[in-house]
Amino acid sequence: MGKRIITQARGHGSMSYRVRRKAYRFRLKYPRKLEGEGTVVKLQSSTGHTAPLAKVRYNEGFFYMPAFRGMIEGQKINFNGTEIKEGTIMKLKDIPVKTQIYNIESRLGDGGVFIKTGGSSAIVNRIVKEGVFVLMPSKKEKLFTGESRATIGVIAGAGRLDKPLVKAGKNFYIKKLRNKLWPRTSAVKMNAIDHPFGSGRGKHPKSKIAKRNAPHGRRVGLLRPRRTGRKKR
Repeated sequence: MGKRIITQARGHGSMSYRVRRKAYRFRLKYPRKLEGEGTVVKLQSSTGHTAPLAKVRYNEGFFYMPAFRGMIEGQKINFNGTEIKEGTIMKLKDIPVKTQIYNIESRLGDGGVFIKTGGSSAIVNRIVKEGVFVLMPSKKEKLFTGESRATIGVIAGAGRLDKPLVKAGKNFYIKKLRNKLWPRTSAVKMNAIDHPFGSGRGKHPKSKIAKRNAPHGRRVGLLRPRRTGRKKR
């Protein structure tokens, strides 16, 4: 009797595939109402995030945000201020062009969903009547409403990818902190009984397009692709 394939095991929901809730206990979101200024109470690390986190006190309590490069404890942060400096939380329409920003709201009040990875930042590219175009780290422009908030600066933790892991044991513990499946076996390296892409007998690659009504174990590869094949220019 063959083993269950990985997609079926994921659906079963064992602890090998569940996310560690403790690793993501900090919610990185702006409060709905921010006025005046806040104070950085504490800088701390989180196993579920690639950047150090800052605990900020404001007039109604505390909230967490990714720390920017150069942030120190006790530092003051302005909310909707007029001064353009690192750490200031402002609306996109008030931020000058060519300014580096991060933790951008998709729409006003959602608390910030874009650009939260260590060492990353986006750039305010142009301001138009419809909103603000932001140049993302992928070098693609994205349109936001001018009312959406963002933090000025670059997220700390840029050097995390510069130092090599050196040995597999270190990567094991990094993945274990977040319950990420590792090491991951390539599907084409499996036996045919373990995965739809298994067995390279005859060297004829199988189609990676799953049928829409395929059962869970067969729903691997390209799911409902808009197009396939090489783009012809």
